[in-house]
Amino acid sequence: MMTTKRPNFIVVYCDDLGYGDLGCYGSTEMKTPHLDQLAGEGMRFTKWYSNSPVCSPSRASLLTGRYPARAGVSHILGGKRGTAGLPLGLPTLPKVLKSEGYRTALFGKWHLGASAEYGPNAHGFDEFYGFRAGCIDYYSHIFYWEQAGGVNPVHDLWHNEQEVWENGQYMTEVITKKSVEYIEASAEDEPFFLYTAYNAPHYPMHAPKPYIDRFPELSPDRRIMAAMIAAVDDGIGDIVAALKRKGIYENTVIFFSSDNGPSTESRNWLDGTEDLYYGGSAGIFRGHKGSLFDGGVREPAILSYPSFIAAGQTRDEVCAMMDIFPTFLELAGCSPEAYDPNGTSLVPLLGGDGAAEEARHIGGAGAAGANGAAAGSDGVPGAARTAERASEEDGTGRTAVRTGQSVWSSRGSRNCCRSG
Repeated sequence: MMTTKRPNFIVVYCDDLGYGDLGCYGSTEMKTPHLDQLAGEGMRFTKWYSNSPVCSPSRASLLTGRYPARAGVSHILGGKRGTAGLPLGLPTLPKVLKSEGYRTALFGKWHLGASAEYGPNAHGFDEFYGFRAGCIDYYSHIFYWEQAGGVNPVHDLWHNEQEVWENGQYMTEVITKKSVEYIEASAEDEPFFLYTAYNAPHYPMHAPKPYIDRFPELSPDRRIMAAMIAAVDDGIGDIVAALKRKGIYENTVIFFSSDNGPSTESRNWLDGTEDLYYGGSAGIFRGHKGSLFDGGVREPAILSYPSFIAAGQTRDEVCAMMDIFPTFLELAGCSPEAYDPNGTSLVPLLGGDGAAEEARHIGGAGAAGANGAAAGSDGVPGAARTAERASEEDGTGRTAVRTGQSVWSSRGSRNCCRSG
């Protein structure tokens, strides 16, 4: 039964993680014991969808509870310093929870505006340690990936609005370290919202040798993927251990997922290979990052809240990233409706309400509106089928695909994502 004490909230968001690359989602190659345990102690979802097959719109929906179009982010945002991002007037999870007395922090990837004006601190985070662009070198923390467009490489590591230098430190481990320190420093009478946003397993494909050495039997592309995911999994273990040491694990809501499906971009290779990249797996699903098939938008998703969610559950209801905003607000004792979200609170579902399925995004236009990927009898996702009927240029040369009220930006090619 849920306690009367307001819970802490943690969102752990990966980058380009495939549906088929966790042990608890059927992988026999990836070793993810900590995530598998988290799923066993909470609720694992089999039909959880991102609101976008690429990064920035997915994160906008997660933090605002709105379709990407209503959140003002319908495509991948650039990494050049000064780039605008998530509109400042929108309610966000950190902003609303902060107004309710929560401490708020983000450690890791932002990608919703590459300037202080549109950075995490401007959107409600008390503390930020990480990078603003879509990806960085894991050791130098330099953003390299828009040189073809005339953008020079730029260092991208910040503590709030102050540039900091941690040359040689592996970014996944830095994110874990900052998250653990934040938990350990938390006050008992002050709840927190922590957004732990790993850039793994997004390119460049970097991992320390000890992680790579765990997987000698795998092919080179799968080995580096497994190593990067293992580093994240170890981080999950450290975060949960810190919560248990503080005695707050039972009263902490943890949501784990990824922004979109695995990348097949050839630049994932580091040996000059020009072929599609095969390191990530969407499991049994067709599609990948940038695709509106399920492989691009159907994500692993785990919710843990030991004092409220019964352990060992697997749920097949259709859910979406934008559902987290109203869910967290309701659990915090707030009224989600006051902020006009498009998502639906999952609290009845989490609490075991058998009628909750009726409120989910199932059937007809509702399914496309929520996740845009409900497949028809021919195996073609609803989003793709809708895209065949209605699309329009968004002014940047990309096609803004309208599914219900949502907008997903897709270029439809293997190199569809410049830095997401």
